[in-house]
Amino acid sequence: VIETELGPLDFQDYFVRRQCEPVAQSIQFRGASDAAPVAELQEIMTAGSLAAVIICPSNPYLSIDPILSVPGIRDALGWCGAPVVAVSPVVSGDSLKGPTAKIMNELGIVCSATAIAQHYHGLIDGLLIDTDDASLEADISDFGIAVKLSNIVMRSAEDRCTLAKTVVQFAGELGCGVK
Repeated sequence: VIETELGPLDFQDYFVRRQCEPVAQSIQFRGASDAAPVAELQEIMTAGSLAAVIICPSNPYLSIDPILSVPGIRDALGWCGAPVVAVSPVVSGDSLKGPTAKIMNELGIVCSATAIAQHYHGLIDGLLIDTDDASLEADISDFGIAVKLSNIVMRSAEDRCTLAKTVVQFAGELGCGVK
């Protein structure tokens, strides 16, 4: 549920019908505390065979946080033994796609790769950020998060393949989860 100046709106109403126009004041994941991960996820997370967990450059507030709010998911990422790497959904103070920047600004969060690192602090081992955000590398490292610079804007199939290879290579460089 997105709390807005119009009152609480269900996600579909906010995102589809109203096209994210109302100002977001807070986000709640009603029902998440009653949800549970599927048994196969626990099996995979405890098998010790994961090479990495990759958080794609999706909106952390509308796409990733609902998953992380399910009991057991965040904890499983902490003890799975694999490095957890995220790709920033923000480049040069703007979102790659969708309403990420709008929501961050409305929630009083500066739209930056540093804010993404702070949001994922304690969850991720590494953050892939765009070369345009190289000046933020030290600030992100201060959170204890490894940083890799790369072109993360995907305009073609080749860009997507290159980014995927870079993320996997970065996770391999990190080795076992170090959170």
